[in-house]
Amino acid sequence: MKPKRQLIIGGTLVALIVGLGLAQATLSEAARAQSREAPMFEVDPLWPKPLPNHWILGSAIGVGVDSRDHVFIVHRGFSTLNERTEAGAETDPPTSECCRAAPPVLEFDPEGNLVNSWGGPGEGYTWPTSNHGITVDHMDNIWIGGNGQDSHVLKFSRDGRFLASFGTVGAEVPASNDTTHFGRVAKISFDAEANEAYLADGYGNKRVAVIDASTGEFKRYWGAYGNEPDDTNMGPYDPDAPLIQQFRTPVHCAEPTNDGFVYVCDRPNDRIQVFRKDGTFVEEVRIAPRTLGDGSTWDIAFSRDPEQRFMYLADGKNMKIYVMDRRSLEVLTSFGDGGRQPGQFFAVHSIATDSQGNIYTTETYEGKRVQRFVYKGLGPVTAENQGTVWPSGSGSGR
Repeated sequence: MKPKRQLIIGGTLVALIVGLGLAQATLSEAARAQSREAPMFEVDPLWPKPLPNHWILGSAIGVGVDSRDHVFIVHRGFSTLNERTEAGAETDPPTSECCRAAPPVLEFDPEGNLVNSWGGPGEGYTWPTSNHGITVDHMDNIWIGGNGQDSHVLKFSRDGRFLASFGTVGAEVPASNDTTHFGRVAKISFDAEANEAYLADGYGNKRVAVIDASTGEFKRYWGAYGNEPDDTNMGPYDPDAPLIQQFRTPVHCAEPTNDGFVYVCDRPNDRIQVFRKDGTFVEEVRIAPRTLGDGSTWDIAFSRDPEQRFMYLADGKNMKIYVMDRRSLEVLTSFGDGGRQPGQFFAVHSIATDSQGNIYTTETYEGKRVQRFVYKGLGPVTAENQGTVWPSGSGSGR
């Protein structure tokens, strides 16, 4: 019996040692997580202020911030509203006093006051059949793309005066190796020093295209891994298949940085690819790689410190914002959840930051809103996902 008892005791000691080792590893992992810092945010449930004239938003498809921290959004208006339940004032005859679609472009000041509105068809230019994305360049001009049968992009002054149209209106798409027109551009971003515009091109084409921001002169383009783009239909994304050597559509963002890189949202492939500004491939990261359908990598914004240390990634399918270390591509934490309350998301589509570090988001499909998340400084990472980031003292989801 003694040998058996010794065996039992020995086994118990081994189990205790293993258990202690696992516990120590768990504690060490938690300690490592809490030793990391990341930007922290709280939703501002009172921003923006209510719109006038019984106006409401349709699918909100873009957001940008100018040098004054004025926030511009673009939405799709009446075409994305339910005529019976949302837009009774626009029916013929009207069925109610409320509501009607706001103009496509709305401008808010930092306090959330609506200070201007404009957009839609006008003299001298063709408004996109499906506007998509709005960004502000280094001269405070406003650029708008389109993901309908749209093969051009538009440039306006910040008060809505038409400046230029680049590309060929009505051209056949896709044509990813064409230098005369674009293929349903998702978003435009800018390199101020080089005076270049980077087009995520896009919903028809499968490339990044770069043009002169003043003249529209076509300068260069590339596909996934820096390859020549190929318009062959690659079929649906399979998370268990080898990574394909081309972008799938849509190529949803192409964001240049101060230190010479370009971060590209290959949305249906659940990946971000990083390039040098000449199109040389550097590295990639997969985000939530088992996400199907709309994909996980929708839009990117950078922190406003000179090093752009942090990157914020909007994931409209999983309804959250990832806070990432830009250079290492490590996800530090995330916030958000699916829902209609402040701080929650339904298809968070676009993201931008202001000079104070605040984040602005818009939501497409049935989301139909813009939200502000107030920067609260750096804080320890205590959770992989913080959930709904309510203001302090009001019942936080963190």
